[in-house]
Amino acid sequence: MMSVNEFLEKKPLFYKKIDLKRMPNAYNLIKDKLNLKPVIHIVGTNGKGSTGRFLAHTLLKKGYNVGHYTSPHILKFNERIWINGKSINDEKLEEVHLKLQKLLPQNVIEALSYFEYTTLLAAFAFEGLDFVIMEAGLGGEFDATNVFDKKISLITPIDIDHQNFLGESIEKIAATKLRSIEKEAIIGFQKWKIKEWAKKLKPNAKIYDYLEFFEDKEIEELKSNFKFPEFLFDNYLLAMSFLKKEGIGFSIKDIEDLRLKGRFEEIEKDLFIDVGHNPLAARAIVKSLDKKVNLVYNTYKDKNYEEILKILKPKINKLFLIDVKNERIEDKNKIKSVAKDLGIEFEEFKEIKKPMLVFGSFSVVEEFLRGYNASKSL
Repeated sequence: MMSVNEFLEKKPLFYKKIDLKRMPNAYNLIKDKLNLKPVIHIVGTNGKGSTGRFLAHTLLKKGYNVGHYTSPHILKFNERIWINGKSINDEKLEEVHLKLQKLLPQNVIEALSYFEYTTLLAAFAFEGLDFVIMEAGLGGEFDATNVFDKKISLITPIDIDHQNFLGESIEKIAATKLRSIEKEAIIGFQKWKIKEWAKKLKPNAKIYDYLEFFEDKEIEELKSNFKFPEFLFDNYLLAMSFLKKEGIGFSIKDIEDLRLKGRFEEIEKDLFIDVGHNPLAARAIVKSLDKKVNLVYNTYKDKNYEEILKILKPKINKLFLIDVKNERIEDKNKIKSVAKDLGIEFEEFKEIKKPMLVFGSFSVVEEFLRGYNASKSL
């Protein structure tokens, strides 16, 4: 049998068309063999990873056994499956891979997508834990993570993204995410009428607003001690609103030792990395930057990079285009043409010129970090 890494390498990462019945059918074959608590399902456009990690880390500090499934990874697949403060180790990963290979028919195993298979790996890795946090990969209603029984849904900011899969309008995009709600949901910070739409789409579900769990004075106190970029604070409140609802105490000190990889992370003085890749993320970055930076950038073809660069322009000294090996990456000449039209000076990325921000997607940050880490080990 192939190792889990060999097996996953044979799975395509990107599908132009998704079979919506494949994951539910596979799950139905094994759900009786799975000992998994109802999941905390995190759905939205931006902020899913940080919301999930704020919650997972705080629950761990309170003495609970916690699993957090997030995607994509930056450098190593194991990052996607976080158990009690650490990425899953290779031995445990092989163990659940072997279990899944034995439980599912070969034709089903072969048919499952990369994300569908890894979601099932995570589910078996999280057996017996007190809390399981699952982050939707794309959309919500038809996402692979939506097959599991849910304790609650946490809805992070929803905005326009992945239009080719989710629909061109914000209403369509929001609907496919919100239809994943089962019995309860807490709605985080939104620029659209997400709470109203959720109540219409799910009239029998309990829909809460994240701020209703806090007094104004408590919010001010938490914010004054929040060490992360300000644009992450509402994600923290959303995560903590779940604890409030459950009657679980917490302190802002619980996240003092938390590191959020790739979320406006300053990896050395004046060198920032951020895995954001859409206009919503770009706006958050602009608010957080207190100076102009050199931007290391590349993007997928389906992203609105003209809008993203337009938003970032006031904070860009120069644009540095980095090579990324991925079939979804846009032709650099098209990005250069857009930059030229916007009046942004550009050149190929060759070396670090601080202050510098690396931005554009997990793939961009991964490519940059591989070179960066290699240079540090010389």
